[in-house]
Amino acid sequence: MTGPDQCSAFAPGSIGNLACGFDVLGLALRGPGDEVVARRAHEPGARITSIQGDGGRLPLATRANTAGTAAQAVLEEIGTREGVELCLKKGLPLAAGMGGSAASAVAAAVAVDHLMGGRLPEEVLLHCALAGEAVASGDAHPDNAAPSLLGGLVLVPSWNPIRAIELEVPRELTAVHVHPQTEVETGWAREILGDQVPLKDAVAHWGNTAALVAAFSGRTGRSSAGQWKIGSQNRSERKPFRGSCR
Repeated sequence: MTGPDQCSAFAPGSIGNLACGFDVLGLALRGPGDEVVARRAHEPGARITSIQGDGGRLPLATRANTAGTAAQAVLEEIGTREGVELCLKKGLPLAAGMGGSAASAVAAAVAVDHLMGGRLPEEVLLHCALAGEAVASGDAHPDNAAPSLLGGLVLVPSWNPIRAIELEVPRELTAVHVHPQTEVETGWAREILGDQVPLKDAVAHWGNTAALVAAFSGRTGRSSAGQWKIGSQNRSERKPFRGSCR
């Protein structure tokens, strides 16, 4: 196949679980993000040759890294036996709640797709990025990867088949990300939520999420419907700073 020998892609950080939109609502951030440089290689498959900005903490093994897994997923979707080498440049801190694992996966998926001719539609690229995201969190939740890929404010109401809805970002919306220099691994944070939700909490959460999306549309004026109900007690017990930083 003819084409460029090298392609790079940048993916921004994001806020997942936006307000009460657990696993379904996310917002891309303007500013820091991750970059992946993809180069053609002689050996088939994806291989990570270097990682910058992680302090040596992230694995180079393809299947143990979000970027490597996403890149391999793209190659498999295309159906090529060509090889790629990846250089991952981390601009986002680790375990900081800024969608770093998703940004690495998205940047890798886009870079490899463009290197191979840019044929995959966005929903397939998102699936590939989610394969990478699952490496970090143990579950392919799309609320970080979708806004990192598409930009802006994104609602993902359906995962199989995946459906991403780009919402209008209100002009007056400003996102302030407060990082208390505390690392919280996504997989661990999801484990403490538990697997059962009281019906009254679930109904309240659905209502709050619907009201929040309606407020973003500008049809309901200001809305305070952002209260988190699912697993809130478990999260507050493990994160004592959370209650004072809402």
